[in-house]
Amino acid sequence: MKLAFLMHGGVDRSGVNRVIPAFLWFLERLAKRHDVHVFCLDQEPEPGDWPLLGMHVHNTGPARGWRRRLFSGFAAEHRRAPFDVIHGFFGWGGTYGALLGWRHFLPVMFHAEGSEFVALDDIGYGMRCTARGRFELRIACAGARRVTVASKYQQSLAASLGIVAEHVTIGVALEDWPVIPPRPRNASHLARLLHVGDLRGVKDQRTLLAAANIMRDSGLSFHLDVAGFDTMRGELQQSVDSRSLGDMIHWHGHLDRRSLRALMEQADLLLVTSRHEAGPVVVLEAAIAGVPTVGTAVGHVSDWSPEAAVAIAAGDAAALARETMSLLMDEPRRLAVARAAQHRAVALNADFTAAVLERMSMEATAS
Repeated sequence: MKLAFLMHGGVDRSGVNRVIPAFLWFLERLAKRHDVHVFCLDQEPEPGDWPLLGMHVHNTGPARGWRRRLFSGFAAEHRRAPFDVIHGFFGWGGTYGALLGWRHFLPVMFHAEGSEFVALDDIGYGMRCTARGRFELRIACAGARRVTVASKYQQSLAASLGIVAEHVTIGVALEDWPVIPPRPRNASHLARLLHVGDLRGVKDQRTLLAAANIMRDSGLSFHLDVAGFDTMRGELQQSVDSRSLGDMIHWHGHLDRRSLRALMEQADLLLVTSRHEAGPVVVLEAAIAGVPTVGTAVGHVSDWSPEAAVAIAAGDAAALARETMSLLMDEPRRLAVARAAQHRAVALNADFTAAVLERMSMEATAS
């Protein structure tokens, strides 16, 4: 089959920087069996094409005329050899995947992996915050033969809007992110807490800092590692809550995969404070590395709680602190949650994701 994937980015020609590893994992698998083409908007500022992991990347560039370049580039590739199926990822990919599908009479799969179904107006987050976003979401859904989401949590958000979506987890490649059995914690050592996510409003690190201060005031000895690109220009690091933690917190900034893995293997718990996550891959990565998660009831945290994760309400710093300390003080339970999470994450790995997308593509061409 010849498959087209529409993504905003995450497919840099280096294969290392500015990539979405979870997407590369299933794309690489599909490219071994099919002719895979990725059309992206702004991976690079200038239009260009390059090979990557067996696939073909077509970057339109975000400058004026990008729609014309997208449509003409897709049409030219379609003339060389017809596409069988279009897969649109996130809102942009879904909307323009639908338009291309209508134009070329091709089946379209819309994979809603982000903010498509939410409107957090106070921070301007979510496709449904604007009339344009809501209109583009309607186009994406109307033009899709099937809609998929990464978690049951996201599936319920879709259902609340009358959208029928299938649950397809975006999994982790076990050869790149190996399984390590959950490790017992030495209670005489500092608890190692980890948070991974870009510093921005939807990730709500302010709640993380507030919870950390509550835990410190409660007498918990811990070290909190925070990894993620800073979009807030040091605002969080300079906050009163951050400075009051002193050397109990370490802001790492963006980390490469090897450094992140090393940090994760030292962790006792992953903390998630996001106000929304469609299907946070970091929860899967932590589980595969033997680390359980305490976090807000979004994405996989919501799906897996209480057996394989511990979920709390978004913005509730007191609950995050309480549940974190409770799990740290109950080692049998912490290990049980870690094992249950690992079992689920291993089963839903990148091979599973690629196989489901392949099956869906074949079904679309047969119908």
